[in-house]
Amino acid sequence: MSTMSTTVEAAAAAAAEVEADAEADVTATAVRDLAPQEVRPPARPPVRPPATATAPALALRVLRGFRAVALRSAAILALLALWEAAPRLGLVDATFLPPVSEVAKAWWELLGNGQLAEHGKASLARSFGGFGIAVAVAVPLGLLIGWYRPVAALLGPLLEVFRNTAALALLPVFVLLLGIGETSKVSIVVYACVWPILLNTISAVGNADPTLVKLARSMDLSTPKLFQKVILPASVPVIFTGIRLAGAVSILVLVAAEMIGAKAGLGYLINASQFNFAIPQMYAGIVTISAIGLTFNQVLVAIERRLSTWRIPS
Repeated sequence: MSTMSTTVEAAAAAAAEVEADAEADVTATAVRDLAPQEVRPPARPPVRPPATATAPALALRVLRGFRAVALRSAAILALLALWEAAPRLGLVDATFLPPVSEVAKAWWELLGNGQLAEHGKASLARSFGGFGIAVAVAVPLGLLIGWYRPVAALLGPLLEVFRNTAALALLPVFVLLLGIGETSKVSIVVYACVWPILLNTISAVGNADPTLVKLARSMDLSTPKLFQKVILPASVPVIFTGIRLAGAVSILVLVAAEMIGAKAGLGYLINASQFNFAIPQMYAGIVTISAIGLTFNQVLVAIERRLSTWRIPS
C-alpha cells in the first residue's frame, strides 16, 4: 500500500513539474512577443560607379568638336586660300598684293631678326597702358554718373559732344599740347577708349532692373552693398561690351598715331614698309595687328564669362 501511494505521489509531482515547465515556456513566449522589436533601416541599393564613356561616345564628342572648329575656321581658311590664289592666277597684281605664303615668309623673317618683337612690344605697351587707364577712370565715373540721375542729365549733352568728336581728329591737338613723345600717343588712346566704356557703364546702371533695386532697398542694404550685390552683377554684360569696343579702338587709334611721329611700333613698321616698298613686310605688320586684336578680344570675352557665371545660358 505504501509503495503504491509513493508511486502515485511521484507521478503527481512529475505531472506538476511538466505543467510548471509548460507555463514557463508560455510566459517566456508572451514576454518575447510583447518586447519591442529592433527596427532595421531598409536596405540601400548598391552604389554603382559612374559609367565611363565608351569609345563610340568619345569618338562622337571628338567629331562634334572638330566640326565646330572647322565651321568657325571655314571663312578664314577660305579667305587665306583666295588670298593665295588670286595673285598667282593673275587676278590681282602680285606686286601690291603678294600671296599669303610670301607674307608668312616675311613675317617669319621679321620675327627672326627681332624687328617684330621690338615694334610689337612698343605698340602693346602704349595700347594696354592707355586702355588700362581708360578702364580705371571710366568705369567708376560711369557708375557714379549713372546712379545719380541729375548728374547724368546735366553731363549728357557734353558727353555726347566729346563722344562724337573723332579721336584722330584731335591728334594734332594732342601733339601740339603734349609733344610727339609717348605721352601724346598714350593720351590719344585714353581719350578714344574712355567714351565707349563710360557711356556703356552709364547706360548699364541706368537700366538696372528697378524691381531688384526696390527689393534690395526693402532689405535695408546700404549703397555699397547695393552696388556690390545688385548693380554691378546686372551691369557687367553691358560694361564689358563697352570694354571690348574700347579694346579694339585702342589698337586702331594707336596704329594711326604711330604713323605720325613715331620711331617704333607696328604702325611705324607698316608706314616704313610702305615707303620702302617692302610690301610683304607691310602686310605682315597688318596681320600681326589683326592677331593681337583678336587675341585681346578673346581674353576680354573669357573675363566677361568668368564675371557673369550667374547668368542663365541662352
